[in-house]
Amino acid sequence: MDRKDLKPTILIGDKDHLAPGLSRRSFFMAAGAAGVGATASVLGAQPAQAQSQAWLQPGNNNHVIDLQGATGQASTGTVGIDYYGHCAIKITSPNGATALFDPWRDDPSGAWGLWFRNEFPQIPVDITLSTHAHFDHDAIERPNSTMVLDRMVGKFEFSDIKITGFADKHACVAPGWYDWTNALAEFGVEACPPNNVGHMDMVVYLVETGGIRTLIWGDNRHNPPQEFWDAIGQVDVLTLPVDGSEHILSFDQGNDIVSKLKPKVIIPTHYLNEVTSYTLTTLQSADDWVKGQQSYKMLDSASLQLEAGGIAGMNQEFMHFGNNVMTG
Repeated sequence: MDRKDLKPTILIGDKDHLAPGLSRRSFFMAAGAAGVGATASVLGAQPAQAQSQAWLQPGNNNHVIDLQGATGQASTGTVGIDYYGHCAIKITSPNGATALFDPWRDDPSGAWGLWFRNEFPQIPVDITLSTHAHFDHDAIERPNSTMVLDRMVGKFEFSDIKITGFADKHACVAPGWYDWTNALAEFGVEACPPNNVGHMDMVVYLVETGGIRTLIWGDNRHNPPQEFWDAIGQVDVLTLPVDGSEHILSFDQGNDIVSKLKPKVIIPTHYLNEVTSYTLTTLQSADDWVKGQQSYKMLDSASLQLEAGGIAGMNQEFMHFGNNVMTG
């Protein structure tokens, strides 16, 4: 038969996996009209489940298209910082480009218990980034995000935002009362470098926009090598995971990082927040660490508006969101 002949071919039912009397052409036409699930039901198989849910997200990339023409151009003006609980921070550039760091979720395996009261809100954002592959930092499928940069090392530039990712390692010895890092040994893997398991790899992000350099510390160790510090350079705003239980960093370790980087503004993260997290996290508030500092401000909202000129005269000013959290 000529291969260009597209007339239906009737199959013999007892010699083919398809239903008796069903032509291949009519089968695929029907399946295409009804969807992939119909195909699977005809064949008696389970429908495939895509890992990514990005194709289901509402909206489109019109905002990104509008902004991409300004890529590489410096901007001045207000830089917005919104806090979504735990380590989730959204930065908005003066041009309106948005980057969200470390959206959270509960551990899908159930091994670490129930940490969060709700799912992370499905907020629209231009770029979503994760510092490492732990459940409380990697819900990258939740935001309605045009771009996802998961554990990115190197340089990325879009609109008036420049992001640099520095590879390093997760804190691997618990400084506080809860020895959560011992669990890795119980699972038969190493927590500390150089032979650490892959999920203990970290990326620290430096975000430059509006004349402000913000360092997203994530759960990074307190003692990276000297070349790490040299590469970071000047820091204006620093986020640090310090809480009362000293889960990731102890008070002294956090203070030591501050003294090395000398940021103008410090924002605590990774602490118990009564809006987003449960006590099953074993975390506590960051209030004691903040109130032990020379200069601090307990914020009354979940949003900060900063300008380069406005923070130029600040010296290690702690700004604490507390229980103020963006929920949508």
